[in-house]
Amino acid sequence: MIQRVRYYIFLRDVLMLAVSTFGGPQAHLAHFQKVLVDKRKYLTDDELMEINSLCQILPGPTSTQTLTAIGFKLGGPNLAYLTLLIWILPAVSLMTLAALIMSGIEEKNWSLEFTRFIQPMAVGFVSYGAYAIIQKTVRTKTGIVLMIVAAILSYLIQTPYVFPAILLGSGMLTALKYKDQPKEEKTKIVVPWANFLLWAGVLIFAAALGGITKALPVRLFENFYRNGSLIFGGGQVLTPLLYTEFVQYAPKHYLSSEEFLSGYAVAQSLPGPVFSFSAYIGALSMRDSGTGGEIIGALMASFGIFLPGTFLIFFVIRFWESLKRYRAVRASLEGITAASAGLVAASAVILFQPLEHTLMNFGVAIATFLLLTFSKVPSPFIILGGLLLGFVVRWATSL
Repeated sequence: MIQRVRYYIFLRDVLMLAVSTFGGPQAHLAHFQKVLVDKRKYLTDDELMEINSLCQILPGPTSTQTLTAIGFKLGGPNLAYLTLLIWILPAVSLMTLAALIMSGIEEKNWSLEFTRFIQPMAVGFVSYGAYAIIQKTVRTKTGIVLMIVAAILSYLIQTPYVFPAILLGSGMLTALKYKDQPKEEKTKIVVPWANFLLWAGVLIFAAALGGITKALPVRLFENFYRNGSLIFGGGQVLTPLLYTEFVQYAPKHYLSSEEFLSGYAVAQSLPGPVFSFSAYIGALSMRDSGTGGEIIGALMASFGIFLPGTFLIFFVIRFWESLKRYRAVRASLEGITAASAGLVAASAVILFQPLEHTLMNFGVAIATFLLLTFSKVPSPFIILGGLLLGFVVRWATSL
């Protein structure tokens, strides 16, 4: 009975975190430390940081994987999956609602002029994400070179398939520098393959089913599952991939640039995982199927983006203690994080290009970046300020 009450309290804590943590993985970690370590003492500071470091090595949403891994540590897979569901539900619901509102506005042919400042503000958010990643992770000459090369390649070759190649290639290059890592005594690695086979099996099955049926919900699930399987670095790195695949990629064009940037800005203003932005894209991708279709699209995208990282953390956490003793594994992180920073930096330029190159748009993007960098104004207030300014300007120009 005591154990069940403990699980209930843990899940209640997860729900409170889901509705109160803003600012992405770095800010989320501080909240996790305050609630789960200091207040509840579910684990120690060292255990939290080790789990978080492991999640940074793996593809997928870092904060989500960290929280579900803690659930796994406390109560096994069942508690972990409940943790995942409760953590993503508020943000996914709100992003689905945002997509339904956007779709309704367009059906009524209402003007989206009030969002005019939200789009360059989204570029400011992405620019700040790149700056924060560079500050925290790019510390060597090799890292700087890989960051620049990754940025140039992702800008010149804007296809969904270049991003994982850049990330994996960069990791392999810095793995060659394994001798710079301190030696640790190795232990035999015993690998339980069940969760890896589950991850790979779902990936192959979804791709095959999508190819055979051509059903849009299945293809959406496969698209997001594939992206969720190859994203290192969190929601900021996810953004350029989704933009390329769902806005620029010729066979799709599910969203306009304006819709994408408006949705990304909304995602930045909400608590919980930034990956919930996928629900917005999935919903708008199925707008032709009505409200029910949009909800199905949001669910397919959400499950697709969050499940692979969960399967992979469950797979690796079982033999992590042995794996992390290998220097090549630790060394590869340098290249992966440096390339991730380059992808995010390039995405700020790519996202700004479709906007009008006016002094106003440049100024709003720069002002957003400066507010995030040098002030403590919460992201939701910055977004609300942009919307309010948009309404005021639209009202003034209509007089």
